[in-house]
Amino acid sequence: MRKRWNSLAVILCVSLFVMGCSEQAQNTGNDSNTATNKTEVQTNEKQSNLDVLQPMAYGNVQGLTLEKGTSISIIGRGSSSAYWTEIKAGAQRAIDDMNSMLGYKGDDKVKLTYSAPAMEDDVDDQVNILDEELARYPSAIGIAAVDSGACEVQFDLAAENGIPVVAFDSGTDYQDIVCMIDTNNMEAAAMAANKLCDMIDNEGEVIAVMHDNKSTSAKEREEGFQNTIQQKHSNVQVVEKYHLDDLEDLQKQIELEQKEEDKTEDNGSSEPEKDGEDSDTPDVDEAAASMTQEDAVKYILEKHPDVKGIYTTNETTAKLVLSVLEELDGNDVKVVSFDGGKEQLERLEEGSLDGLIVQNPYGIGYATVVACARAILSQGNEAEVNAGFTWVTRDNMDSEAIQKMMY
Repeated sequence: MRKRWNSLAVILCVSLFVMGCSEQAQNTGNDSNTATNKTEVQTNEKQSNLDVLQPMAYGNVQGLTLEKGTSISIIGRGSSSAYWTEIKAGAQRAIDDMNSMLGYKGDDKVKLTYSAPAMEDDVDDQVNILDEELARYPSAIGIAAVDSGACEVQFDLAAENGIPVVAFDSGTDYQDIVCMIDTNNMEAAAMAANKLCDMIDNEGEVIAVMHDNKSTSAKEREEGFQNTIQQKHSNVQVVEKYHLDDLEDLQKQIELEQKEEDKTEDNGSSEPEKDGEDSDTPDVDEAAASMTQEDAVKYILEKHPDVKGIYTTNETTAKLVLSVLEELDGNDVKVVSFDGGKEQLERLEEGSLDGLIVQNPYGIGYATVVACARAILSQGNEAEVNAGFTWVTRDNMDSEAIQKMMY
């Protein structure tokens, strides 16, 4: 009898132990599910920015089994604006996703270095940064070239050392870039042109202000806008095109024009200055040097009092134009631009800015790291990755789909 009770006691203990383990396992499973859900929430917060990437393979890090301690260097054109902050955030997220997937911690982690010129779009500074990064021998480099024709020597050096180079945001003339990640700038500029023309009833004068004349992004946005106006809107005239890095020449031109006007008024004659009579040129140079970008843009707008619309190609040019329009009380002039930073969205909401081409910098940053990793692993890359864009106005800016693309 005692033996029977002992047997029953053993069975009961085993049953309780099994039940306890089962309950513990169930609790552990629930905790694991909770942790997984938290990860999914964090991933989905910006997932819509990755879902629009084409090809879709650039929106995840699956299969990118980089070695421990791999280093990727990303070089932007700036770091202070919302656009570049989002690119950096997207790139860092791709790195974090890889480390999480591979279980790398501490010194074993795949590392990201993000660098950019102190002053946005400074060619010389960016070239120096590229030199410094090459000296560190990273496993791959991603770069948004300020000048599409610069850095050829550095790219040759990278190739000699087996360092693949990925271009993003703005491309380069160099032939051996392994992949380009950007917005379809020609298509986006065409949309901006069509929208602006609709706003001014398809007739009148417009001005285009570009952030530079060296980068592929600026060139494509200028070309796409100009071509669309010429081909589809015959009653709209682009009366002025200006690039911020040409303003020094513009300032000199303005001063020379003003000198000629002053001489005409003083002499009562419109005769041009004779050869050799250029004694005023030093004064002109000195006066031009004291002019600001705002002064130059103000002169352009005063020169064209009938202008009905202005097209700008990034956040910097939009801020410049809007500040001058405020000073001139140019509330009737329609303004469209690229980018979607906080200040631009505020301007959109208040009505001083009429439309935005909002890009996907987060997706661009993420895809750039993915392309670098694929190049390191010799997995091959698409020649071009399209990050997508969307048209935003005051009427649709609060919609859920649009809000997910904001930055």
